[in-house]
Amino acid sequence: MSLSKTQRQHRIGQLLTAHQVTSQSQLVELLASVEDIVATQATVSRDLDEMGAVKIRIAGGASIYAVPEHPADQHTPTEHLRRLMGEWVVEADRSGDLVVLRTPPGSAHVVASALDRSGLEHVLGTVAGDDTLLVISSEGLGATVLERMAAMSGLATNQ
Repeated sequence: MSLSKTQRQHRIGQLLTAHQVTSQSQLVELLASVEDIVATQATVSRDLDEMGAVKIRIAGGASIYAVPEHPADQHTPTEHLRRLMGEWVVEADRSGDLVVLRTPPGSAHVVASALDRSGLEHVLGTVAGDDTLLVISSEGLGATVLERMAAMSGLATNQ
């Protein structure tokens, strides 16, 4: 079946909601078997990136793809954020009002996305790389945000 990119991405979103998709190759297979859509792994990779898909950890330790329907409207529960940060954040430091969190390679975006949706007081936003994310805090409150991030991650701070 030949669909537009928007239609294909819509179907991908439906599949991610209905199935626990752990890999891009699994998603390619689901598209073919469930939706009768032929797509390459490269196409699926681009689609997931454009859709803002992230891998999240579920009970049992597996990581699956997820796409919030309305990322700005969806909030990460505090306990989920604490669990996620406890698993992924390995270092925390700050420079002024900028808090720097380090994660294992390829994990910074998971923490950043959860923080962006958390609604935590004094957290204005994040910027994520591969293994480092920057948390921008409200003016003059970098130390407070660092203390909270470190506590949620189970880390001690030097400040």
